[in-house]
Amino acid sequence: MIYWQIFLAFFIPGILGYGGGPASIPLVENEVVDNYGWMTTQEFSEVLAAGNALPGPIATKMAAYIGYTEGGILGSLVGLFATIAPSIILMLILMAVLLKYKDKPQVKNISIIVRPVIAVLLGVMTLEFVKDSISGLGTIYTIIMFVGSYLLIEKWKVHPALVIVIALFIGAATGLYYPGIH
Repeated sequence: MIYWQIFLAFFIPGILGYGGGPASIPLVENEVVDNYGWMTTQEFSEVLAAGNALPGPIATKMAAYIGYTEGGILGSLVGLFATIAPSIILMLILMAVLLKYKDKPQVKNISIIVRPVIAVLLGVMTLEFVKDSISGLGTIYTIIMFVGSYLLIEKWKVHPALVIVIALFIGAATGLYYPGIH
């Protein structure tokens, strides 16, 4: 039964997550945290941060890791397959349709219409992460980390993986000096 749940937890977001891995992350979070209760939001955000620090597609890394934690090696393979299967199936179907109707205005407007929905999903997930950060670290520390990360990524063009590594070191250092911060 766990393998079927792992399959559904990643297959459904794979079908509905228009825009790739980042767009499906809120859907995966809903399945993993809310639907099946395999992780807390905090644990999910840690897995997401670790996955973002590694090379390759985020959705497949998360599926392999979460599948492994819930069902071992077979669970990892099921999660990985469930993540890529919708893309393969839909890519074959959509390419046939898009090639046939590529000049129609309705086809050209699909991306324009779906983008605001993806923005809302990512915004809601971001707000949940901010709430968890404020409750765990406090408002000032969260603001410092938010502003610092933003400046490093946007102003000084530091690679996001390096920003995550810096944040991990800061978290480890503050945990050593301030054991009350968790």
